Amino acid sequence: MATTGIRGVSEHHARVMEFATRQILDVFSPSNFLLTNPDALKRTQLEGGQNLVRGFLNAFDDAQRTFNKQRPAGVDAFQVGRDVAITPGKVIYRNNLIELIQYEPTTQQVKPQPLLFVPAWIMKYYILDLSPENSLVRYMVDQGFTVFMISWKNPQAEDRFLGFDEYLRLGVMSALNAINEVVPNEKIHACGYCLGGTLLSMAAAAMARDRDDRLASLTFLAAQTDFTEAGELTLFTSESQIAFLEDMMWEQGYLDSTHMAGAFQMLRSSDLIWSRMVRHYLMGEHQTVNDLMAWNADATRMPYRMHSQYLRQLFLRNDLAEGRFHVDGRAVALSDIKQPIFFVCTETDHVAPWRSVYKFNLLTDAEVTSLLTSGGHNAGIISEPGHKGRHYRASTKRHTDSFIDPDTWASQTPATEGSWWPQWAKWLTAKSAAPVAPPPLGHGPDRLLLNAPGSYVLQT
Repeated sequence: MATTGIRGVSEHHARVMEFATRQILDVFSPSNFLLTNPDALKRTQLEGGQNLVRGFLNAFDDAQRTFNKQRPAGVDAFQVGRDVAITPGKVIYRNNLIELIQYEPTTQQVKPQPLLFVPAWIMKYYILDLSPENSLVRYMVDQGFTVFMISWKNPQAEDRFLGFDEYLRLGVMSALNAINEVVPNEKIHACGYCLGGTLLSMAAAAMARDRDDRLASLTFLAAQTDFTEAGELTLFTSESQIAFLEDMMWEQGYLDSTHMAGAFQMLRSSDLIWSRMVRHYLMGEHQTVNDLMAWNADATRMPYRMHSQYLRQLFLRNDLAEGRFHVDGRAVALSDIKQPIFFVCTETDHVAPWRSVYKFNLLTDAEVTSLLTSGGHNAGIISEPGHKGRHYRASTKRHTDSFIDPDTWASQTPATEGSWWPQWAKWLTAKSAAPVAPPPLGHGPDRLLLNAPGSYVLQT
């Protein structure tokens, strides 16, 4: 390409130019225009132009909804607590940042070690508890685990000074303390998704530093800890761009969800923007909304301080992987983590590229099970048994084994057809003790605050 391999141009600026050029090419792709799209021309001829009439109505409806700040058409068919996030449970603990949900058991006996999910606060937690048939929460409850879920508050302007320390103290550590009251004297399996996994790795490293051994195992779903190859999101991360974002966030106290959604759409503009416009406006098709799409439209905000720390300390300086990240004023090292680790990366992830996630193998001496599954950042994780076309590769590296680079590992690790969920449940079961009677819901009547899904997940 004309934008690559130019002497004297830094890799970062070369990638910025390549990205910008691709955006321009996507805009002017012949398929985006009626007269140069043979499929659209054929549809117009067969339908006598009715597809264009429907397309105009679709465009008018989209414009009206955007102007009125309404949710996309069709997503209201999936209401939180009625259609999604309906696994039975109770909010057993709440503070100014989280609600902690404990789910009701569905088996007569459960593993004594409970399972805590730490989702990202860039998303609503119910990505892990969508419809009953594709809810990872329900699946793990049915496998005999006592499951807990952190539900994050959607930050407002007054939360502008919430940073990583608060997300660790009021989030992960408060959840662990509350679980200890429900299930005393038992270690806890912890699972972090996306940015929640990054936060969990910080907490685990700090706990290892402080000789806190309450964690039984760690699972990371599409979560990065080394950000040197963090994909095209790094194109939006330079000193000048972060300064611009900080100025914008300071005005309102948070980064609005629309700015994050726009950035993610640009990473896959051909799939998420232009192909949709062709289907809706040229072909006149109505989009069928599913639960995952409805969840994607239920966005959240990022508080000023935390997002600034995230961009500067992780994306720009890679402090966590290189031992410069501080928790409670002291540095933490991922190499201190000794619990067995299970991480999942997805083949077409544009948010947390799988080779970047795979770098956890370089950052710890613990036993690490690596799993690469088909799909993207969200669809690859929500990959329930019976989902057609799914496959995964998995292997375990003992602390005495030599490192294998990601491409060699992928080429020599055989693929297994089907969902990765049973593989994870089997791994967790092997790390758990013999089943026991289920623990009570909460610790005393004061902890039974609300029925799941609680109130924080409903905040807009």
